[in-house]
Amino acid sequence: MHPHHEAVVTTIKGLAIDAVNAADSGHPGMPMGAADMATVLWTQFLQFVPTDPTWPDRDRFVLSAGHGSMLLYSLLHLSGFDVSMDDLKAFRQWGSKTPGHPEVGHTPGVETTTGPLGQGFATGVGMALAERHLRETYGPELCDH
Repeated sequence: MHPHHEAVVTTIKGLAIDAVNAADSGHPGMPMGAADMATVLWTQFLQFVPTDPTWPDRDRFVLSAGHGSMLLYSLLHLSGFDVSMDDLKAFRQWGSKTPGHPEVGHTPGVETTTGPLGQGFATGVGMALAERHLRETYGPELCDH
């Protein structure tokens, strides 16, 4: 387990509560309930480079339940992606980097736009099939997933 696991989980929960409260809108339950699991996944299994969020060999984190976006935004912020505390404070505000549902191309580290429940599952399967095709085409030296 990550040496600061409990501190990370507690921070994610606090950020989610604060952001939803400040916006007077949003869903804190999912980020609070999934913080423990997401922290383990994020710190022990996923490969990514915060300074290069489009690194081709990165792992993809798909948050199918997009309404729980504060979980993803908190993880991105704590991991060093270009998501500042001010961005978190602007959660669900017009034009902010942290809209109510994640939007690909809008926030560094967001892999796909999600919202409708179940959409992320299909998108994740498609991403996995594409990665397998790339590995079979170019070999494990370029695609080491």
